[in-house]
Amino acid sequence: MHHILWLASSHARLCLIVGLAAGLLLPDLARTMVPWLPQMVAALLTITALRIGHRASMGAARDLRWGLVAVALLQMALPISLLILLSLFNLQDTPAALAIVLASAAPAITGSVNLALIMRLDGGRMMQILVLGTAAFPLTILPVLAMLPQLGPATEVAFAAVKMLFVILFSTATGFVLRAWLFPKPSEEQIKALDGASVLAFSIIVVGLMAALNPALRSDPWAVAGWAVLAFAISYILQILTLLILSRTRLHPVAGPLAIGAGNRNIALFLVALPADILAPLMVFIGCWQLPMYLTPILLPKLYAKVLSND
Repeated sequence: MHHILWLASSHARLCLIVGLAAGLLLPDLARTMVPWLPQMVAALLTITALRIGHRASMGAARDLRWGLVAVALLQMALPISLLILLSLFNLQDTPAALAIVLASAAPAITGSVNLALIMRLDGGRMMQILVLGTAAFPLTILPVLAMLPQLGPATEVAFAAVKMLFVILFSTATGFVLRAWLFPKPSEEQIKALDGASVLAFSIIVVGLMAALNPALRSDPWAVAGWAVLAFAISYILQILTLLILSRTRLHPVAGPLAIGAGNRNIALFLVALPADILAPLMVFIGCWQLPMYLTPILLPKLYAKVLSND
């Protein structure tokens, strides 16, 4: 087992590609995994917290002075600004506009910490951004919902955010307790094994997240291609702009984690509140949304390293 975990740790990017390929090529397996996604997310968070430990996660607590401002800008000011811009071109009612606004209004995905670890960024600070963004989401989403009444009652979206926050807090607390109990002072070999377990969990969950993509590719591949281009554009533009802007400010130490959080959002939080006629195309978008996120450690690490190396 240790050998398998070490291999996964040493070939993390390859594991992500295998996960994406399985989600596309094994539709029956992907559909089977869909009902278990909430439990898989909780397990992923627990394994990630086990890998990081509470000391690394809490060690930079003083840096949260910038956290509320960053969350307000990324999860509230940004989607409202984009919606206003789209309205100027009379595009605010299109499915693509809805995808853009929702993707920019959501908090960071639960797997953002795994992305940060794979890219050798600060996993503790990424965990802080994830928890803070999810905790603030019920408040930051209210102004956005007021401008998008087609999303449904605000209470349903807020409830989904609170539920997700509970899952995150409970799962991370479980991981921290297990870390203190099982690995109070982990060796380098144990850290590498924990890295491998985190990578495997992150690679497996994407299979279920892409369940809608294979049928859509068979029925309308050009539509899927359009959604994929949009997903890459949203994710990578947000990451690159956040990285370039913050790296030139006093927030340089947290530019990497914030960029990961800016371009890798948990849009699935909205699914509980969307009407059925809006849900169908967005499910395909959510499948496409996994592509730029899981390919971030493959396509963007050199950019992150280059920008963050320039103090």
